[in-house]
Amino acid sequence: MNKDQAKGRIEEAKGKTKEVAGRAVGNANLERKGQTQKSGGKAQATDNTRKAK
Repeated sequence: MNKDQAKGRIEEAKGKTKEVAGRAVGNANLERKGQTQKSGGKAQATDNTRKAK
C-alpha cells in the first residue's frame, strides 16, 4: 500500500463517519457529504491500486 492508497482509505473512513453521523442526527446534508467523501476516497485508493501494479 502506497501513500495515495492510504490517503484514499483515510478519506473513505472519514466519509463513512460523516455518513453515519448525518444519519444518526437526521442531517441529510451531512449524510450526502459523507457519501461523496467516501466514494472519492474509495476511488482514490482503487485508482492507485491499479497504478501500483
